[in-house]
Amino acid sequence: IKKPIKCSAPKYIDYLMTWVQDQLDDETLFPSKIGKCSPGAQGGTSQRVTVTTPPCHCPIPGVPFPKNFMSVAKTILKRLFRVYAHIYHQHFDSVMRLQEEAHLNTSFKHFIFFVQEFNLIDRRELAPLQELIEKLGSKDR
Repeated sequence: IKKPIKCSAPKYIDYLMTWVQDQLDDETLFPSKIGKCSPGAQGGTSQRVTVTTPPCHCPIPGVPFPKNFMSVAKTILKRLFRVYAHIYHQHFDSVMRLQEEAHLNTSFKHFIFFVQEFNLIDRRELAPLQELIEKLGSKDR
């Protein structure tokens, strides 16, 4: 993770997307041959991906996720949230003119539900879109 620099929003987003892609392509951070385990299970078919480090008596050997996986994943999601915040605050008029708000809202709703389910972004970081988050999460919607 590099030192912050001043740049325009389009440059920031371009740098961010390139950086995120580099992280996703890094086999040491996001191994594509992950080990599968069913901790404590005796046989059966219920297997799940492990994000723990060895020793793991996995029926299917693979590469464990690194110790800094959660930290990197949280950083990626926090920065992607900033892109959503920028779009909603600076470009929502254009999104509406293009009649694409339903797509943006659905994408953001999936993103934010995932983030909240696993507590991946600190609540204070979500403040710029808190009102929208509450609206999208309400049962009357």
